[in-house]
Amino acid sequence: MNVGFISLGCTKNLIDTEMAIGLFKSNNYKIVNNVEEAEIIVINTCGFIESAKEEAINTILEMAEYKTIGKCKYLIAMGCLVQRYKKELEKAIPEVDLFLSIDEYQNFWEKIEDLVKNKEEMHTEKMDYLNRIITTGKTTTYLKIAEGCSNRCTYCAIPNIRGPYISRPFEEVIEEAKKLSNQGYKEIIVIAQDTTKYGIDLYGKSRFPELLAELAKIKEFKWIRFLYAYPESITDELIEVVKNNKNICSYFDIPIQHISDKVLKRMNRKTTGKDIENLIEKIKKEIPDAILRTSLIVGFPGETEEDFQLLANFVSKAKFDKLGVFKYSKEEGTPASRLTEQIHYKTKQRRYNKIMEIAKKASKENLEKTLGKTYEVLIETKTFDDKYYIGRTYMDIPNEDGVVLVKNTEQVQEGTWVNCQITDIKDYDLIGKIVVE
Repeated sequence: MNVGFISLGCTKNLIDTEMAIGLFKSNNYKIVNNVEEAEIIVINTCGFIESAKEEAINTILEMAEYKTIGKCKYLIAMGCLVQRYKKELEKAIPEVDLFLSIDEYQNFWEKIEDLVKNKEEMHTEKMDYLNRIITTGKTTTYLKIAEGCSNRCTYCAIPNIRGPYISRPFEEVIEEAKKLSNQGYKEIIVIAQDTTKYGIDLYGKSRFPELLAELAKIKEFKWIRFLYAYPESITDELIEVVKNNKNICSYFDIPIQHISDKVLKRMNRKTTGKDIENLIEKIKKEIPDAILRTSLIVGFPGETEEDFQLLANFVSKAKFDKLGVFKYSKEEGTPASRLTEQIHYKTKQRRYNKIMEIAKKASKENLEKTLGKTYEVLIETKTFDDKYYIGRTYMDIPNEDGVVLVKNTEQVQEGTWVNCQITDIKDYDLIGKIVVE
């Protein structure tokens, strides 16, 4: 039986999808990329913010049509949206044959077995990190080190969806990493809702710097990255580990959300504006070539013009290499949704536009500094006209940041690194040429 998957949302969700793919494949199902050929369609949904919910529901309804116009016999929805609204979805979208909440993943295959009624082919299994089927190519993959979150930011529904922070055992993470290296993966991206809290629940302290140092010993990994590092937990030890290991990319993804102490307190964040400023200054001092990425929220309840101006001034001064901005989304069940002084959507949009304008200017200034310099570039694919290879430097994460368009003057195999001199910039991307030694 053919099975097609659609994975929505973040990379944490993607790993859940990869584990589900592995489970189907180990039970002799064929995985197909074309949903028109799929007899089972599985949609892993996101339910984090309003736009993600809309995308998930629209995707479910779109896929439901294949039960009429395609070969689909069973439509399955899983993930965060289902975790939050399972009962409502069961009533609203009867076309879906099975809604699987995150709580039910331990009995994933039992649920599938009950659905398709095929006892001869199936046996009870649970989703397994070591059995997942990687969907991100042959060079780059993700390593999830924890589930859930215990930070309890007032705007965030993740703890309600995914539960409290639960670290995977140290040895288990290293075992999976070694397996990935043996499979030929050269770039590994470490993820969790908050990577820097790794180990606190299991070992009474953060073991994240130690985990990174251990991963760096796996020399098959040319690039090791980590994302979602909360500022209050980025220690001197962690900075030193990045600084002293060549295969750990000097790339810090630090979601600060705001700089106003008043707003940070209402968000239940664990840092102050001064803490954030000191941290950024320290990273730049210790690792001058470090790339800094952050995410911000504008229009949080009670954010005044003074608060916003503090944020705008800070963004102008900090000159982040990569910056994402979200307009506050009122999520039911979160403490922030009950706060007074909700901000009008037009004010949110104006503030969003202003920060994006500042960020675009900073990005251009930062990219201009790369002109004439030579970087190692991971070649991943080609443009449709074959005129350029498309690759990334250590400064860019997949599907989020920019790319390097490398002129196709030499024969290069995808999944390999080449030295490339930057000759021009285009929006958020770089253009370069291969340097032949």
